[in-house]
Amino acid sequence: MLLMEPINLLKFPKAWNQLVFSSKQQRRTPQTRLLKIGLFVRKWPEKNQAGGMERHALTLYLALAKRGHDLHIFTTSSSANIPSIMSNLHFHISRPIGSGYLNQVVAWKQFLEENATKAFDVIHSESVGLRLTKSSTYLNNVAVSWHGIAYETIHSDIIQELVRNPLDSSSQQVISDGKMMKVVEEVKFFQYYAHHVATSDHVGDVLKRIYMIPEERVHIILNGVDEEIFKPDVSKGNDFLLKLGINQDRSRSSIILGLSGRLVKDKGHPLMFEALQQIFLENSTFKDSVIVLIAGNGPWGDRYKELGPNVMVLGPLERAQLAEFYNAIDIFVHPTLRAQGLDQVPLEAFLTGKPVMATKLASFTGSIIVNEDMGYTFSPTVSELKKVLYEVWEGGKKNLEKKGWFARERGLKMFTATKMVAAYERLFLCISGNDEEKQHKSEDYCVYQPHEEMD
Repeated sequence: MLLMEPINLLKFPKAWNQLVFSSKQQRRTPQTRLLKIGLFVRKWPEKNQAGGMERHALTLYLALAKRGHDLHIFTTSSSANIPSIMSNLHFHISRPIGSGYLNQVVAWKQFLEENATKAFDVIHSESVGLRLTKSSTYLNNVAVSWHGIAYETIHSDIIQELVRNPLDSSSQQVISDGKMMKVVEEVKFFQYYAHHVATSDHVGDVLKRIYMIPEERVHIILNGVDEEIFKPDVSKGNDFLLKLGINQDRSRSSIILGLSGRLVKDKGHPLMFEALQQIFLENSTFKDSVIVLIAGNGPWGDRYKELGPNVMVLGPLERAQLAEFYNAIDIFVHPTLRAQGLDQVPLEAFLTGKPVMATKLASFTGSIIVNEDMGYTFSPTVSELKKVLYEVWEGGKKNLEKKGWFARERGLKMFTATKMVAAYERLFLCISGNDEEKQHKSEDYCVYQPHEEMD
């Protein structure tokens, strides 16, 4: 993206990931400003027991610590202490309350005590890790990243009600007045945060239009994943398949579909199961020439095993194993029914050079699969999913390889951890300090200069 004029970053309407921030800031010099940053996150990830929000925090804050910033993390953990791997990464642990939420009173007291030693330059909250209220002191250096908002859950409820088995009354979803009031509540208390980071283009639009937050306080920074882990490696993919008893002759003659994550209803697995079951009954050639690899665990794992030996449930995989898994498949399938945030698994597939077929949700079509060159989208019905599965199968491996190339190109442009971290660092530098301090800065971090793309 080539810009000719300086731009005010706080009013930049698109994802910051597409900008190339000055490499001079990434090469630490005596003049580079290092920040004291406070992070509020509901739970710090332990091993591989982490959701998307926790993985986002882990990736972002380890990288910022490596860049020299002083990080203080206010969170909960099942352990009394979390071992810090860096001297500038500090944990302030409290016991969770309710359904694992961060105790706001205790965490805020910890924050004030640390703030008294040296004031924080920036405060960052992962969703409502830090819950600001009307009675809170307004702070202009607070930014919150939203990994799902109430407005999105209404769309999710509509989808799940439409695909619900009419005979299964126990699973009936009711879009109640309570859900609508939750949106109204968010519209009110979101105003107390100075800056909002939307993790998808769609959420950025909703925050501006529906939640009525001024555009200069809404910034789009898409999620990013580690490009050093998730990258193309044919040999790793072949080795992964061999461990599963799939030799190269068989893999070359088969279309290999991959799914990963929690094998639960709201992730779309009943939909995928039914679509595969119907196709296998209709078309024996499809059944014999398609291999389905499923990484994850959950109640639908046993159901998938009923579909025969070409459907293999692998259980949960560590990140390095997931990279091998992506390299082993031809296309990643993401049938989720949850329209919340920006899931990281499609981004991992993109960076590994694999196309994605995903539910036609605004976050996917607006930020990830922006055209048919890099994947497929489908409405969340069995008939539409079957239609796209047949299209993938009939198109063949060469077509998927071509789409995978375009997916990889978009992944490198938009979804690397490096680009995400650089964007957050620039935002934090921009909003840090008071107005008087900003007037004495030698560099205005809120202004993007065209020459930065050439550094």
